[in-house]
Amino acid sequence: MRKVVLIDDEQIILNGLIRVMPWEAYGCKVVGTAADGLEGLEAVRRHRPNILFTDIRMPNMDGLAMVAALRCQYPALQIAVLTAYRDFAYAQQALHLGVARYLLKPSKMDELVEALAEMCRRLGALPEKENEEEDEEGGEASNFVLQQAMEYIRNNCTQPLRLAEVASRVFVSQWHLSKLINRLTGQTFNDIVNQQRVERAKEMLAQPALKVHEIAGLVGFSDVAHFSKTFKRLTGRSPVEYRAGRT
Repeated sequence: MRKVVLIDDEQIILNGLIRVMPWEAYGCKVVGTAADGLEGLEAVRRHRPNILFTDIRMPNMDGLAMVAALRCQYPALQIAVLTAYRDFAYAQQALHLGVARYLLKPSKMDELVEALAEMCRRLGALPEKENEEEDEEGGEASNFVLQQAMEYIRNNCTQPLRLAEVASRVFVSQWHLSKLINRLTGQTFNDIVNQQRVERAKEMLAQPALKVHEIAGLVGFSDVAHFSKTFKRLTGRSPVEYRAGRT
């Protein structure tokens, strides 16, 4: 029996899908529902469904970020979007992230059933070993998640920053984000944070009024010695040498 999760902030739609869809005819069973994206993520992680019907514009969640997070963690998961959001570029991006169908509300019954049939067909075509394997190829979903994480790091690198915080922002586990960063960049989370901080420090070193220890604190280092060591490792010069070379 294939497991199905439904996510929509309109209870009437959830009730309707549960009641009218021919789940049993396709060997499926609804095992969970959720009213927003965060609840939906928890439902997927708890139930590990094969199929997901979800709205993509909901409270507490960027729908594309949610789809990308789920697709890169559960590449065999089949997702159909059911939404009133009629933006072609947005729909295209959802499809690039691996969504099987992008259906506009109000959807006709034959469209919903066709989406279910197509997702079941895709599941049947998957090799057994791929059923819950992580996406090791780094496709569109993985790249989307990484880009979102990198943007958050760039915007917040001068503050104390932990892997768990960034992972929660892109809706994946910290273990998954760490592995994703390493696989797609060849670096660690700390490498990337330090790289961003050093780039900020380079800009500040152009300002003679700022002392090196002040810059260290401004870009997120609590220890000037650690800052200087990291800066030299990444640039080949100490902060003082880098500043002197600019004059």
